[in-house]
Amino acid sequence: MHSYPIEIVAEGFSWLSAKRQLHGAGRLAFFGSAAHLADRRAFLRHLKPVRSKRWVVYAKPPFAGPQAVLAYLSRYTHRVAISNRRLIAFDEAGVTFRYKDYRRDGVERQRAMTLAADEFIRRLLLHVLPRGFHRIRHYGLLASSARKASLALARELLNVAPPPQDDTSEEPADVRRPCPCCGGRMVVIERFERWCQPRAPPASRAPNRENAP
Repeated sequence: MHSYPIEIVAEGFSWLSAKRQLHGAGRLAFFGSAAHLADRRAFLRHLKPVRSKRWVVYAKPPFAGPQAVLAYLSRYTHRVAISNRRLIAFDEAGVTFRYKDYRRDGVERQRAMTLAADEFIRRLLLHVLPRGFHRIRHYGLLASSARKASLALARELLNVAPPPQDDTSEEPADVRRPCPCCGGRMVVIERFERWCQPRAPPASRAPNRENAP
């Protein structure tokens, strides 16, 4: 056992002491079903079960260092609700899949369940985050939401000049796309909108094939 539980015990008692002090100073308000706790004796009776509780938890350093913790968490942040290998069958009866029953031991832990298709889809969609929520959020100086402002503040605090702006990039003189056949630059003669059907030129402007070489 490490020194962590001793600190937690001290914090637990300091929290209770602070509650008693706030109550004695009249800085705690109680409403509804908890209104009776405004009485000093009732409040102390309410705290008595908590005071008799041992505020000791089991704490230890990470398993094999930060890399092991990161690998453990990544298996949950990047996993799907159910993998394809757990799906057994899909027929008129519904969707049959494997799951683990942690109330059993040994080979009996692996169980099979069949759900109606709509119920299976409903449970699957429970793992889809609502709109606006993100499975993984990035924080720190290089977070995309505040990267520009954070780097500017860091350069200001470190008295570092920002990198020079690269203004030498210029548009090429000839921006026409090359022909995929001959490699020459294509010339746009006319553009047709998506909903317009190209038409042939009028007969008066059509070339005379009889006089053509």
